Amino acid sequence: MSGPDVATNTRPGRNDPCWCGSGQKYKKCHLDADSRGALQASPVRASRRPLAPGIVSPRRGVPPSVPRPDYAGNGRPRGQGQDVKTPEQLERLRRACRAAARVLRVSGEAVRPGITTDALDEIAHAETIRLGGYPSPLNYRGFPKSICTSVNEVICHGIPDSRPLEGGDIVNLDITVFLDGMHGDCSATFLVGEVDPAGRKLVQVARECLEKGISAVKPGRPISDIGRVIEAHASRSGYGVVRSYCGHGIGETFHTQLQIPHHYDPSMKRVMEPGLTFTIEPMITEGTWEDLLWDDGWTAVTADGKRSAQFEHTIVVKADGAEVLTVE
Repeated sequence: MSGPDVATNTRPGRNDPCWCGSGQKYKKCHLDADSRGALQASPVRASRRPLAPGIVSPRRGVPPSVPRPDYAGNGRPRGQGQDVKTPEQLERLRRACRAAARVLRVSGEAVRPGITTDALDEIAHAETIRLGGYPSPLNYRGFPKSICTSVNEVICHGIPDSRPLEGGDIVNLDITVFLDGMHGDCSATFLVGEVDPAGRKLVQVARECLEKGISAVKPGRPISDIGRVIEAHASRSGYGVVRSYCGHGIGETFHTQLQIPHHYDPSMKRVMEPGLTFTIEPMITEGTWEDLLWDDGWTAVTADGKRSAQFEHTIVVKADGAEVLTVE
């Protein structure tokens, strides 16, 4: 059920069921809070609507001249790829990662109240094609769009659709580009208009969690070190860390078997070594770390409906730590 937008005064009647789904009448539930927000005339919304799926447009086309990953036609990826890269493979991966970083910047600059997530998908798709790349999410295991757009309580894998972004939203844009036979993967969470202080803090801590995870990358240390420092920082700040989704090995295949948990998992004993490439992409939540899946089979949301934020880079392990690849 949709909630009221204070800016447009589209509220239920006093005796109607409250928009929040509590089962109470609006006057006994959110009327007072919504009214206070309207009187303050704040650009920050007094209440946040639970997200609902919009209309998904047809899949966008890719010119025949653009090289494609193995799953582009049938949706089924083949092979696992190697996690430790040769110098030649690393150079190709750097090019794919630079392209992904550019697409993320260009699409992120378009984030504003009123734009639909489908329009952001169109911008990212066009920029990917312009750079000679293929948008990696497109038809990966059947995913229908070229990027993932995860708004508010969506943890990851949100499908771009007809819903316009609203002032006070936060939205993660997850971009992966297939170029020169390699996948480069990155994401960032953007503020839409004026966001409340709690939302801004969540986004800031999510960014810090990524930085902490990258700082833990050192050859000779176990993969579990990454999740250890991320979870510690999130917990100190009062946030949860999603466990159902993790970082992953990447290169000539979109996802290798290598997994990078963002919470402390002592069973992750693989030792990091120079040339190892993977993503770090912690998903940080205001409330529970548990998740639910929408009927579309892709959209993962927080079980309690509270917000989630995420940042991501593709990195390579070097002799002295991590090199971030997804930069322009």
